[in-house]
Amino acid sequence: MNQRPALDLTGLPTFGHGPRSPTWWGTLGFMALEGMGFALAAGAYLYLVTLWPNWRLSAPQPNHWPGSIVTLLLIASLVPNHILNGHAKRCAMRPARIGMVVMSLLGLAPLVVRWFEFPALNIYWDTNAYGSMLWVLLGLHTTHLITDVGDTIVLTVLMFTHHGYSGRRFGDVGDNVFYWDFVVLTWIPIYLLIYWLPRLG
Repeated sequence: MNQRPALDLTGLPTFGHGPRSPTWWGTLGFMALEGMGFALAAGAYLYLVTLWPNWRLSAPQPNHWPGSIVTLLLIASLVPNHILNGHAKRCAMRPARIGMVVMSLLGLAPLVVRWFEFPALNIYWDTNAYGSMLWVLLGLHTTHLITDVGDTIVLTVLMFTHHGYSGRRFGDVGDNVFYWDFVVLTWIPIYLLIYWLPRLG
């Protein structure tokens, strides 16, 4: 019995970008789960707001400047992040490496400011319900920020080793870009809840 291949697939790429990559769908799943965690925390915060007309419970207003600086740094990082995504799609090794180093530094910068943001809340986590919710919201986002920056640094190191020459690494860079967008965008409503909702009464 003669056997012959029905279709030669040897010319197909071994990796893909965006929805053509299985890891992209995995990242999307993580974002859905983690986004629900943010939504539940924000919902708990808003529920407590409805219980106490004098929200903040006589606590001093948080200093909004560290949080505003973090916000500006995160928004500014979106530009080089998407430039990096273009380099990854073109599989341009040198620009992708430079972009990963830049994103590692831009990821560390908000963490440095975040160190000063917790004391700028002007309340401890165990003072009252208001203080607890501020620390939960800020702590959740800080956890995501730390994990993504850690992932970015590890991927940056890999890009400078022989592992970086695997085409799949460019797909990983694209997924990292995708997740960083999520980290930035989830911060905006948290920033508004922590610093501006109480000021608006």
